[in-house]
Amino acid sequence: MNERTVEILNTTGLNWKVKQEGLVTASGVPVDGHTALVREDNNAILSVMSDGYYPYQNHELIELLDKVSNQTGLEVVKGGEFKNGRRVYVQLKSADLRLGNDKIEGYLTGINSFDGSTSLAFGPSNITISCMNTFFAAFKQMETKIRHTKNMVIKVDEFCKTLENILDDEQQMFRNIEKLSENRFTNKIKDEVIRSLFNIKHDVDLKDDEQTSTQLKNKLSRFYIDLNGELQGKGDNLWGLFSGVTKYTTHSLSKGDNTEAKMFDIYGQREKQIFRNLVELV
Repeated sequence: MNERTVEILNTTGLNWKVKQEGLVTASGVPVDGHTALVREDNNAILSVMSDGYYPYQNHELIELLDKVSNQTGLEVVKGGEFKNGRRVYVQLKSADLRLGNDKIEGYLTGINSFDGSTSLAFGPSNITISCMNTFFAAFKQMETKIRHTKNMVIKVDEFCKTLENILDDEQQMFRNIEKLSENRFTNKIKDEVIRSLFNIKHDVDLKDDEQTSTQLKNKLSRFYIDLNGELQGKGDNLWGLFSGVTKYTTHSLSKGDNTEAKMFDIYGQREKQIFRNLVELV
C-alpha cells in the first residue's frame, strides 16, 4: 500500500483487514462449504459466508477510490464502519447547492459489507449546513460482475462511468430540491408526510388522543418541534417540510448517531419515499 492509501485508511478508521477461517463443530468436525470472516486486528467474527464469497478489503477499496480521485478530482473525505466493521462506508466530495442563504453540500457515499448485506454501492447524499441534516438518496449497486467473488475485478474507467451517472443523479436531486423550495405545501400534504414517516394508517385521527399511543405522541411532539424550526428558516414550502423530516431522522430519531439507520433501515427507506412523493408534486 502507498502512503496515501495508509493515510486515508487511518483517517477513516478502516486500516484493518479481514481473513477467512475454516469452521468446525464443537466436537471438532469440519464444516464444509463455509468460512468465517474475521477482523485481523481484534478477531471479531463479522459473518459466516459460503466458500465462494470474497471479502473486498478496505485497502482495495481505498486504492481504487484514490485512482478514481486522480481521474475525477473527487476527493475521499470521510469514512467509517458500522456494527464493528460488518458494514463500511466512504465518501467522496462532489458538488454543492446554494439555496438562498443556505448551502447544501453534496457527497457520493459508498457502502460495502463483510456480512453479505450489500455489494459495493454508491449514491448521492448531502448535508444541509444550516441544520447539519443529512439525506442519503438511493444507493446503486455496481455491476454484477464485481460482486464478492474471487474474480472480483473493478476497472477504474468503468467505475468512473458509474460515478458519472451518480453525479447526474445528484444534479437532478439538486434541481428537485430547488423546485421543492419554490412550492408551498398544504395541510393535506403535511398529513401524508407524517403518516408516511411514522407508518400511521389513514383511519387514525392524529388529533384524537385516544387513537394515538403515548409513544407515538412523544414522537409526533418531537417531530413538530423539528418541523417548525425548519419552516422558520426555510419557509412554508415543500423543502422546509422535507427538511423537518431529515431534521427528525438525523437528530431526534434516537440518541447518538443515526447515520446507519438513515442509510439502511426502515426510516431511511421512508425518508427516500417521502422525497420521491414530494418531487412528484412539483
